[in-house]
Amino acid sequence: MALINIETALRDAIRLIGKVPIDSGIEIMSYKRNRTVALIRLSDHRVLLREQGYVNDDTEVDLSQLSKKLKTVLKREFPRSRKVRFFKFATVAELDRIHQKI
Repeated sequence: MALINIETALRDAIRLIGKVPIDSGIEIMSYKRNRTVALIRLSDHRVLLREQGYVNDDTEVDLSQLSKKLKTVLKREFPRSRKVRFFKFATVAELDRIHQKI
């Protein structure tokens, strides 16, 4: 888990989701770990965008449209954040773990 500047989080998330295997992905969390955005790779061209925070929603997105949608979601979920946490996961079951709150 690494702390990353919010300015580079969008670019890093797009780059990382293109490299992970199918049915795995990355989770972007606030510093306090109370809001999360998970990107789950469904196929070569589809990604599931799972928000848990201000809005609880699951959205399927094409990789070509992911940048625009993710930018909107990051602004909504992390409006005042300067740093976010990245966590790579191998299976979707890892998302159900209990996050340690700070």
